Amino acid sequence: MILTGVIINLAAIVLGSAAGLLLKKGIPDSMGESVMKAMALCVLYIGISGSLDGENILIAIISMAVGTIIGEALALQQRLEQLGNWIQSKCRPSASGVSVAEGFVNASLLFCIGAMAIVGSLQSGLSLDHGTLIAKSLIDGISAIVLSSSLGIGVMFSGILCFLYEGLITVCARFVGPYLTTSVINEMTCVGSLLIIAVGINMMFKSKIRVMNSIPAVILPVLLCRIM
Repeated sequence: MILTGVIINLAAIVLGSAAGLLLKKGIPDSMGESVMKAMALCVLYIGISGSLDGENILIAIISMAVGTIIGEALALQQRLEQLGNWIQSKCRPSASGVSVAEGFVNASLLFCIGAMAIVGSLQSGLSLDHGTLIAKSLIDGISAIVLSSSLGIGVMFSGILCFLYEGLITVCARFVGPYLTTSVINEMTCVGSLLIIAVGINMMFKSKIRVMNSIPAVILPVLLCRIM
């Protein structure tokens, strides 16, 4: 089935989040904060590693600049936060004061941005090869355990957005596949990894980098590689 890998990824996030919520009850606040910082370091490592795949720094710079302008004009971060706040309004207030919206936004960005989400979904759609998405599911499941133990149930809801995102790429793979050469994928990986670094910075320092507003930058290398 074409969506097998996507479904497995969703299940891993949901189950990992559930496990993290159960473990949270026995984890002291100080330990949870330390684990969160350690997770942020891992996210930074993933981002820095992926950013080295880029072959043309000009493509990364132009993609980030133009993509951020587009995202700011569309207010993508605000829309994602509004969705997170709506989800939070439907949930019981957290006794620990952790924002459901914060967990939803951070986890959504982490699970959706990056090479494995894009390449894995394309492989599922083009050749029914779900290996990359299954490997990503293992990583996401472990990440969900750690994130949900610190950020709460919002992490679980992010699995739905990840499912829709990867599912759309998988279904559309046959239409966009011919345009995704190795160079294009490398540049998309580089730009996506820069956004992952921004997610890690937000997690580590409680910064307010509006990462979602830069999401269009991930798509721009498809066009820029053909021009440059």
